[in-house]
Amino acid sequence: MVVTATVVQALDNRVANTTLTVPQQPAVYGYQTVNAFGNLTFTRPVALVAQPGMTNRYFVVEQAGRIFVITNLASPTKTMFMDISGIVDSSDNEEGLLGMAFHPDWANNGWFYLFYTINTTVNNVAGRYDRLARYQIDPTNSNAALANSERPLLSQFDEDWNHNGGDLHFGPDGYLYVSTGDEGGSGDNRNNSRFINKDYFSAILRIDVDKRAGNIEPNTHPAVHLDGQAKAFYSVPADNPFIGATNFNAQLVSSNSVRTEFWAVGLRNPWRFTFDPMNGLLYCADVGQGLYEEVDIITRGGDYGWRYREGLHPYSGAVPPGVTLIDPILEYPHSGGPSVPGGSLQGNSITGGVVYYGERLAQLNGYYLFGDAGNGRIFAFRRNPSNGAVEDVRQLTSVSTPVAFGIDPSNGDVLISSLGGTVRRLLYSNSPVQGQPLPPKLSLTGAFDNLTNLEPEPGIVPYEINVPFWSDYALKSRWFSVPALNDTMTFARTGNWGFPSGTVWIKHFELEITNGVASSRRRLETRFLVKNNDGVHGFTYRWNGAGTDADLVSLIGQDEAIDIYNADGSLNRVQNYRYPSRAECLQCHTAAGGQALGFNTVQLNRTHDYGAGPMPQIDALSRVGYFSAPVVDAHTLPALAHPDDANVSLEYRVRSYLHANCVQCHQPGGTAQGNWDARISSATDNAGLINGALLNDQGNPANRVVVSGDLDRSQLLQRILLRGPGQMPPITSTEIDQQGIALLSAWITNSLPGRQTFAEYQVALFGSTSNPDGAPDFDFDGDGADTYTEWLTRTDARNGADVWPVGINLQADDVGIEFEQLANRGFEVQFKTNLVSGETWQVLDVPSNAPGYSSADGPAVVTDSRTNAPSRYYRVRVFAP
Repeated sequence: MVVTATVVQALDNRVANTTLTVPQQPAVYGYQTVNAFGNLTFTRPVALVAQPGMTNRYFVVEQAGRIFVITNLASPTKTMFMDISGIVDSSDNEEGLLGMAFHPDWANNGWFYLFYTINTTVNNVAGRYDRLARYQIDPTNSNAALANSERPLLSQFDEDWNHNGGDLHFGPDGYLYVSTGDEGGSGDNRNNSRFINKDYFSAILRIDVDKRAGNIEPNTHPAVHLDGQAKAFYSVPADNPFIGATNFNAQLVSSNSVRTEFWAVGLRNPWRFTFDPMNGLLYCADVGQGLYEEVDIITRGGDYGWRYREGLHPYSGAVPPGVTLIDPILEYPHSGGPSVPGGSLQGNSITGGVVYYGERLAQLNGYYLFGDAGNGRIFAFRRNPSNGAVEDVRQLTSVSTPVAFGIDPSNGDVLISSLGGTVRRLLYSNSPVQGQPLPPKLSLTGAFDNLTNLEPEPGIVPYEINVPFWSDYALKSRWFSVPALNDTMTFARTGNWGFPSGTVWIKHFELEITNGVASSRRRLETRFLVKNNDGVHGFTYRWNGAGTDADLVSLIGQDEAIDIYNADGSLNRVQNYRYPSRAECLQCHTAAGGQALGFNTVQLNRTHDYGAGPMPQIDALSRVGYFSAPVVDAHTLPALAHPDDANVSLEYRVRSYLHANCVQCHQPGGTAQGNWDARISSATDNAGLINGALLNDQGNPANRVVVSGDLDRSQLLQRILLRGPGQMPPITSTEIDQQGIALLSAWITNSLPGRQTFAEYQVALFGSTSNPDGAPDFDFDGDGADTYTEWLTRTDARNGADVWPVGINLQADDVGIEFEQLANRGFEVQFKTNLVSGETWQVLDVPSNAPGYSSADGPAVVTDSRTNAPSRYYRVRVFAP
């Protein structure tokens, strides 16, 4: 065991670093594909399907109607899961068994769903049909399904063989999404794409196969199969966009004839769609007519333009006034496409893909990968979460007739189905095409002069943060470097800081092998994050058993089982510790989160001892020139509160915890699916936390992000309690943060039931939120404070005698601004020297005016110096967390 005694260096001036050897641009590789499943082959494999929760099983769907389960993915075995080729019509090129999806609760109900073409008779009409049906897994054999268990849900009569869509996926909301084409032929000659009250064509459908309470029956249509009570075998989610519609495409429609199952319309042949697992965005590839292919982000009620448009270009007919079409986020032509890195962006039959978050290909983290079945090209691009722009479009490699994409559940690899008979795995090429290799050992990085006590090299500066990210009980030390003296950081009071390329952050992890015994600490890993022109890249080194050096962890990361003991020597637990892959580094170090997590104002606004006693950390960095401009009003900067700080309100400690652990994904422009905002700068009542809506209510409409007084229905808490699929944080954690759970639980059960929002205050005093007497900026009782301010100060807005006083206490050398500090309220003293001029109020930059949220009411005094300068006038701003 090694106990680290980090050397403390004074910060008297800024020093350049000349020792770091970690490259700004790591080795960049090209791409290749190999057979994903050894020597296994298939016949026209058209869909690749994972079974929710299973990491060592995978399913390959053959167009003729056969489904194979692949078990033991490390040494794959192919077993027939089900064969319905006897009923599937695959006689033409685009017909057959096209889509498959397992019910999220398949382990209990055994259900999965298929989309296939069939020649049959429905309602006494014989012909070709597109069928959506439910099937059952054999309850005695999980590697087999019951071919005779077909339960048709929809059978849509189809007069053409092509443009069938047929992809199936359960969304993050638990509903089944289904893609359908325009019935076929050419140019929408069946006239389906511009109607929502005909048949089930040219759309993405969204249905409830569980028939949840509150959802409705579909409108009558011959395609809908009915049970013995004349009810459909599914219902329509009550928030589907076309329910009750009376107008579409500038024409009147009867709401009773609308296909309320439609989620989005105006699609030609949506061949493969996917949900981004991080944020729930629905990417859809729509095959074009003769000139253009497109990728769309499918949104509720969206109209994607076919047949008025092909891609962004006019095709047939004029768009009626008042009709809004949604542009594709990417289009490419059938010929003469633009040059992109790796090739050219062109093709004639797009195949939708997946968003990548796997372990091996850090260069592609967060990219959407797709292909073109016409020319075999495999493409990728990144969608900017801040503005939705498509960036860094590139061609990766080629695969013969790629018709489907999937994700290997064991490691996140991208799998590509080639219609010729193999499933391909996307990998890096064998040699880098640019960039520099990473140092193989920590001792070669140039970060530390002495590994025994982790003494950093000159120009590498230690820092501390207010609230650490949960890292499975690991204890952490931190350093950063801006190596070149002419490079500076850009300071921001509340937002993300800006960093020059070449900035390096270093974080060292240790773990107590015996709980509570500091001398048992073992060195685990030392991570690096490097800023470059493209963003950041991260990697880590795992320490050897002697604690003398550390080896570079492979790009896919590594797991280690570590025995943790109690003080009496008995085994406490076996902890599965995760050394992150380079792709996992990027999943947390997001652009929205500032890339360098914890390196911002609210985290660094605290003291640190650089060798001459504690000093304000941000002020020290500013003084020696790390920022492009000096930091002003340093005493009034915001700061996160540690979970243990009982002097701070429980709500603000919870918000600080959520900011530290969740803000990298949960904020506007972030990668998370949830609608709530973890940023400490967002007021609690505006953050979507309390009674915040969920994208997936887990089958209970009463569930919310946080429910006052109800731990079970508070899904934020339940996700943090979870370890496994759906857990938070989503990666590199196998241990539950008991302190965080206790903090959140206390807030939900003890604090929230007595918490009053401003809307509740308005209703209590003025009967409603719309009563003008209780308007936020109206002073009903004439006491000088408007309604919103009286809510903040907990006074009665109807009683002019009920006021929150502010006083002045003059002393010989100073003046005290006195007021009652209220629990869970922030206060800021401001001043100006002239009340009649246009002078603005300024924040009083003194230590006693530091912002904070007290846990209890009590007297407060903010002290200003008395000088011979002009008079000063003071006021106190009050605000809620």
